[in-house]
Amino acid sequence: MKCSDVIKILNKQADESYACDWDNVGLLAGSLKKEIRKVYIALDASDEAVGEAAALKADLLLTHHPLIFKGIKRITDEDFIGRRLMAMIRADLCYYAMHTNFDVMGMAQLAAEKLRLTDAVPLEVTCVEDGVPQGIGRVGELEKDMTVSECCAFVKSAFQLEHVKVFGSISKTVRRAAVCPGAGKSDIGYALKSGAQVYITGDIDHHTGIDAAACGLTVIDAGHYGLEQIFIPYMAGYLHKSAPELEIVTQERAEPFQIV
Repeated sequence: MKCSDVIKILNKQADESYACDWDNVGLLAGSLKKEIRKVYIALDASDEAVGEAAALKADLLLTHHPLIFKGIKRITDEDFIGRRLMAMIRADLCYYAMHTNFDVMGMAQLAAEKLRLTDAVPLEVTCVEDGVPQGIGRVGELEKDMTVSECCAFVKSAFQLEHVKVFGSISKTVRRAAVCPGAGKSDIGYALKSGAQVYITGDIDHHTGIDAAACGLTVIDAGHYGLEQIFIPYMAGYLHKSAPELEIVTQERAEPFQIV
């Protein structure tokens, strides 16, 4: 299967047109004409992911986060982006990223389903598709009233996490919940406007967290990787179903940091 044909399949899940203006999605390295037989899926195009994809002789590296965001004036081994791109080129490895387009047309709904939210709607509407609003995050109702402490246990179970961080009282009872996988700082205003009592997201800094709590919004920071790692098994399943002739390999799950 040509790389261009694989991209058509990926775009049926989350077309590149759904990506935010600032984002950089799509084929970021390689040739549309390359024959693709093996796909390696990871969250990031890290040194480990690129190295493993090359060692396994994958033809396509598929990630959620793009390695390239800004313009590049030179490709050398003096920086990590150039080093990884050179490794891809040496391995004849095509590289494709599905970022905010997948956030809109995949990640948000997946997270809402993990949390079993009912009456879930987009947290931040970015477009309307066939009369249906689509966008970043989801807000809806938890299955039952629960304390924040119970909600933390539920989130850890749903996403298979060892830890979360909380801003606000853990004894507070909540029912209306918003979720935004990844870095959710910029959508806290939407969570407040939606009437959410608890906001489940990642990458919340000190001031943002305490300010949200002061406004009555409890924040559960489950980590950027912690919430978005669902991209890997989902896309593996999607490609297995949509292109069974492809061999799919996924990066082993591992937090990109350690708590000591």
